[in-house]
Amino acid sequence: MSQIDTLPPLREVVERHGLMAQKSLGQNFLFDLNLTSRIARSSGLREGETVVEIGPGPGGLTRALLAAGAGKVIAIERDRRCMPALAEIAAHYPGRLEVIDGDALAVDLAPRLDGGKARIIANLPYNIGTPLLVGWLSLEPWPSWWRSLTLMFQREVAERIVATPEERADYGRLAVLANWRCETRILFDVPRNAFVPPPKITSSVVQLVPRENPEPCDRRLLERVTLAAFGQRRKMLRQSLKAVTPEPGGIIAAAGLDETARAEEVPVSGFVRLANALVAAPRP
Repeated sequence: MSQIDTLPPLREVVERHGLMAQKSLGQNFLFDLNLTSRIARSSGLREGETVVEIGPGPGGLTRALLAAGAGKVIAIERDRRCMPALAEIAAHYPGRLEVIDGDALAVDLAPRLDGGKARIIANLPYNIGTPLLVGWLSLEPWPSWWRSLTLMFQREVAERIVATPEERADYGRLAVLANWRCETRILFDVPRNAFVPPPKITSSVVQLVPRENPEPCDRRLLERVTLAAFGQRRKMLRQSLKAVTPEPGGIIAAAGLDETARAEEVPVSGFVRLANALVAAPRP
């Protein structure tokens, strides 16, 4: 394993500070600095850019981001046991690491950026990864304050993010929201043995780049339509969409879709058209 800086190896840092990963916090630490460096490189990070990292733990990815040229890393960590290890990194990279002691689901990051942009790059805690992603995709106005998301998820979640109607088992509300507002792709897989402790599943690094001009649509109506359609995904649209309008035939026709289609057969653009047609439809 190559060294990316003169700080001690991560295993030594973890042992010295007694940082055993806690299952309750969804922690799985990455010790391989070659792998964390690969994540940093694949993110498209440019010299001097600001990065937001969620759940840095002992700082393996944090070190890779700083070594790769991040001008500043804003790291949100709720496990106070990790603060001494992160403080050592901050001292090694003066003025370039800000650590926020808090819950990433509750922290408003926009004011800390002074109107600027940041990349979000993180090995997300498994237990809050999807809620965080949905929150970032739901920010208004759009595009928001983040330039791109480079995030690690369980492989099954990654497949749900990038899914299309061709992958019907994985295609759902998350895929519609993600691919309406972003270009999405899986960059690479990360094996179980790369983590301490090893999780029971394979992980994948996913990248989302915001579309500057997604198809015009009210996000809240899009969420209503997809909730109804995928909430009864085995039923035809003419039945499942009764949850949003008593006579769904009108919006289905306006969207240019077949009443007998099921949610898993409708592309993102079809859901956008349904949401737009819903504006004038009677409420249930």
